[in-house]
Amino acid sequence: MKVTPKKFLGQHFLTDLNIAKDIADTVDACPDIPVLEVGPGMGVMTQFLMPKPREIKVVEIDRESVEYLHENFPKLDNNIIGEDFLRMDLEKLFDGRQFVLTGNYPYDISSQIFFKMLDNKELIPCCTGMIQREVAQRIAAAPGNKAYGILSVMIQAWYNVEYLFTVDEYVFNPPPKVKSAVIRMTRNDVLDLGCDERLFKRVVKAVFNQRRKMLRVSLRQLFSAATMPDADFFGNEIMTKRPEQLTIAQFVELTNLVASVIE
Repeated sequence: MKVTPKKFLGQHFLTDLNIAKDIADTVDACPDIPVLEVGPGMGVMTQFLMPKPREIKVVEIDRESVEYLHENFPKLDNNIIGEDFLRMDLEKLFDGRQFVLTGNYPYDISSQIFFKMLDNKELIPCCTGMIQREVAQRIAAAPGNKAYGILSVMIQAWYNVEYLFTVDEYVFNPPPKVKSAVIRMTRNDVLDLGCDERLFKRVVKAVFNQRRKMLRVSLRQLFSAATMPDADFFGNEIMTKRPEQLTIAQFVELTNLVASVIE
């Protein structure tokens, strides 16, 4: 049997075996722990993950693909999970052990996958895989770059990001309308941001939602009329910057500044 790519699941099956092997080999930078592959489809990457000396599990939402995997990868039988990755309890996956997350991720949910990774960052020291090139560029972007945004800051606060290589459209069935890219994210040494994590997220999202405005304008949406800080707060030097100019450390500083007037 062959699996038909389904548009509603955002499926684009990789057909180039050399690229599939190159993506599978990105997990080698994080040895000795299990691997979870998201969205294996017909197992083009899975076949190169399986010989590696580590535990492999795959999670696939498409029933047709699950059936295909059971038929063609009998050795994986008990490790094929027919579920929605975004709804899974990752703590239970490898009995609370850390694992590498990898896959040829569905483009329309790749950002959600990475936000789930962030929510489980203590379990996922390493994440690799293929996504839309534009999203990969955003994740890897440095301050001052037009692509630098919410994903860049949230991920780079906790992970070192490597943009590994670009993949052309013609190696997929059906070909996507955009180029793809393979990235690797490895946990950095940060154990504590040095600010309130939830407030950090709120601040980052708020200012990037009005990314062309200076912080003294975009930050106002965080306050009600009753809690609006005085002129001294908005007169702080950092307030003349726009969000894409701020480093992670400056976002932490900004969060602590906001916390000092909210409390």
